[in-house]
Amino acid sequence: MSVIYDRVALIGLGLIASSMAHAMRRQGLAGEIVGTARSAETRDIARQDGLCDRVVETAAEAVKDADLVVLCVPVGAMGAVAEEVAPYLAPGATVSDVGSVKRAVIDAVAPHIPEGVHFIPAHPLAGTEHSGPRSGFAELFDNRWCLLVPVPDSDLAAVARLRALWEGMGANVDEMEADHHDLVLAVTSHAPHLIAYT
Repeated sequence: MSVIYDRVALIGLGLIASSMAHAMRRQGLAGEIVGTARSAETRDIARQDGLCDRVVETAAEAVKDADLVVLCVPVGAMGAVAEEVAPYLAPGATVSDVGSVKRAVIDAVAPHIPEGVHFIPAHPLAGTEHSGPRSGFAELFDNRWCLLVPVPDSDLAAVARLRALWEGMGANVDEMEADHHDLVLAVTSHAPHLIAYT
């Protein structure tokens, strides 16, 4: 495969981010992968393991000149991280995330996205019971679904490019509106409990 993004910034280096790094490397989808995490220990492990091409101290430093920024932090932290990186985002860049709910992410992040930067939320439906920078593996997304949740007036070319990245990492990709996504995921995640008690 060919490079889809010249520089990808991963903010947070847990299971999903580390799997993205491995999957992008496997297929040559990113020219450079830059990572950061709040924890110095996580950054040190990522450096030791060569998880990213560069591991930097701050999110603001990580997003510099990135054409894709992926917020891989807990949903409750995304607004603050978006606010922190907003002044440093490159014009034309795409900001995405990997959170499991979408309306809350959109409400928290969208107000901080500068004019000329694309915001395309995403939710890869993949995971394991493990966490941390050493938990990721390139095959995590193979034949799993990733739901893109474009905000109104999303740039179609930017959405297509992000779709191509997720497909390149092995995922099946579909698009869904935010409130519908949250309803569907709420129902499906609680269905086993409902069945168990009926």
